[in-house]
Amino acid sequence: MQVFKFGGASVKDANAVRNVGEIVKRFESEKLLIVISAMGKTTNALEQLTAAYFKQTGEAKKRFDEIKLYHDHIINELISEIHPHGYDDIENTFIELDCIISGTPEGSFDFNYDQIVSFGEIICTKIVSIYLNQTNIKNRWVDARNFVHTDTTYREGKIDWKKTTQIIQSKLKPLVENQIIITQGFIGNSPNNNTTTLGREGSDYSAAIFAYALGAQSLTIWKDVAGVLNADPKRFKDTIKIDSLNYNEAIELAYYGATVIHPKTIQPLQSKNIPLYVKSFVAPDADGTTVSNSPHDLIQIPVYILKGDQTLVSISSKDFSFIVEENLSKIFETFALHGIKTNLMQNSAISFSACVNTDDENLQKLQDALSEQFNIRVNKGCELFTARNVRSVQQVEYVKDKIILLEQRTRSSIQLVIQ
Repeated sequence: MQVFKFGGASVKDANAVRNVGEIVKRFESEKLLIVISAMGKTTNALEQLTAAYFKQTGEAKKRFDEIKLYHDHIINELISEIHPHGYDDIENTFIELDCIISGTPEGSFDFNYDQIVSFGEIICTKIVSIYLNQTNIKNRWVDARNFVHTDTTYREGKIDWKKTTQIIQSKLKPLVENQIIITQGFIGNSPNNNTTTLGREGSDYSAAIFAYALGAQSLTIWKDVAGVLNADPKRFKDTIKIDSLNYNEAIELAYYGATVIHPKTIQPLQSKNIPLYVKSFVAPDADGTTVSNSPHDLIQIPVYILKGDQTLVSISSKDFSFIVEENLSKIFETFALHGIKTNLMQNSAISFSACVNTDDENLQKLQDALSEQFNIRVNKGCELFTARNVRSVQQVEYVKDKIILLEQRTRSSIQLVIQ
């Protein structure tokens, strides 16, 4: 039994959907569960729709129409292969979304975010499932929310592993034994039956959850790159593919911001020794990268990782006192309360600095909560640059013309917050 995961780039248009069909056709005799993300940049568009709806800016209907038109173009290109009856089901899903945004928002922004943004995965998987069935790749569409159970932490649902594993083993595994299953990444179900999401780019994590609970033979993530590279080929020249990684190395690279692997993906696989293959949907016969427990030499080549959309938050006490344990406890508690994700932190006697994911709404709440006791300085528009297996970053072309706001070194890594 195998688990495949296809991301947004692999289903961004009609030709991409056809290519997914060609890949799946190679494995149609296998026991296969396929996890799929929203199409192209749909999640970004749905985030804009959510903001317009929640803030009642009057732009929600326009955003909705743009999203629907994008999907309609894809469906129309596939119309000879998609039966009209299947399209009716997709149309009804859009009607459901339209009904939501035509009302008045209730609850928190994060709650509304999950109820709306989750439609991207639902709509995409219905299109792909219908297309595959109409091209004689028989499959069954299932709703991931019937199997992935979380708490009520909207936008960052925490998995109820016991309940999720039990229901996947008892209800989903028998289905996978008999036919190809198409389902969604990124989404789950809360105890009060509301949709939750697992964090941005969480579809890889979903695939790992299914692989773990099914006891899968392997997980394959299909990307638009040849495998795990030592740098982003869009930013750096002469990148090198890393043929194999152990689990711990992969966790570190993902944590630093290597976008090819979601940070939470590895641990469920490691716990059951399930190998992860990162392969190219452009060249499916190529070897890609294997992440496993197999012994091999540690990575010796330089590795460069960029994490964008970062904010540097610098905090100092107003009464000129030292930043001691009591202050740090207050700071960390406030960061956690407002869901601020910290990617790098550093403190001195009189200040504390943290490089965090940019989230304007929650950052403002953080400032409001801490401003009475602390002076707070915020630098937006930053990047976190991590270099591994290098002695110096001075010769790295990318950082030569950047302003370095913070620098930190470990035995194996150099990290810079740059602007």
